[in-house]
Amino acid sequence: MTKDTNAHAADTPDLSRRGALRCMAFGGAGTLFMLSGGVLAPMDLAAAATPAGKKAHTGVPLFVQISDTHIGFNKEANPDVQGTLKETIGLVNAMPVKPGLILHTGDITHLSKAAEFDTAEQILKGLRVTELHTTPGEHDVTDGVGEEYFKRFGKASKNKGWYSFDHQGVHFVGLNNVMQFKPGGLGAFGAEQLAWLEADLKGRSASTPIVAFGHMPMWTVYEPWGWGTGDAEQALSYLKRFGSVTVLNGHIHQIVQKVEGHITFHTARGTAYPLPAPGVGDAPGPLKVPADQLPHMLGFTSVSEVRHPQGRTVSITDTTLPPRHA
Repeated sequence: MTKDTNAHAADTPDLSRRGALRCMAFGGAGTLFMLSGGVLAPMDLAAAATPAGKKAHTGVPLFVQISDTHIGFNKEANPDVQGTLKETIGLVNAMPVKPGLILHTGDITHLSKAAEFDTAEQILKGLRVTELHTTPGEHDVTDGVGEEYFKRFGKASKNKGWYSFDHQGVHFVGLNNVMQFKPGGLGAFGAEQLAWLEADLKGRSASTPIVAFGHMPMWTVYEPWGWGTGDAEQALSYLKRFGSVTVLNGHIHQIVQKVEGHITFHTARGTAYPLPAPGVGDAPGPLKVPADQLPHMLGFTSVSEVRHPQGRTVSITDTTLPPRHA
């Protein structure tokens, strides 16, 4: 595996005190998730997009996670976010077996402008999949109500930002933890959404694989920077009885993963620009790196299902963009 520049985040003093944090870096432009025995696990997307990669596993792609595309951003950290999103889409479309759906975990745009959403929609139409599911990021709702976001992506959730659906035996739950977000503060679901989540999961078999996805991490990665969700513990209390739960987020533009009981937490890279490792520097602003290093810090995540005599397993794979040659 290619080593991620933030792979040592767990060694920083603040994170070491938590004890439960584990950071993982995977090679390749996104992450491929596969389901086996009801548990999600990882495969490199660049490899998955080759004939050899196809033979290397027998997993059926469930979905691909794309995050933090930030269409409209044009600063030094990456003046061509449209280009890196198109590169990502090209890798997804090159997969020998097409995923059934795409999850976009927020910050589709940078400043919630109508023109930014128009551009993002046009580019995302290049994905050769039948379903695109989204959840808002705080950059998508800078007006406080998310007018432009919900105009385009609000139908499934009745303009609330949270909803659920089923796909290939997996129950998906889209969550919204950015409407009450304040810079430097933690995300929040709020009482109405938490009540809905409890009701949505009630009565479902504990053997049902669950995938919950939202923008901000559903565990506290680094509180001083607001990298977490204040009322996540209550949401997680409804999920703990299930035998396989995968929680996917974006927001922090880097791979950080931990496993707690039957719950796997995984934050994805963005396609726009990297952010510093937790606590490194004064603030989590866009990180400028040498041009040849940028592709290695951008990418997506794939999830696939592996079937075997003992059951089903979900494999999570992160893929980075391919290197650029002068």
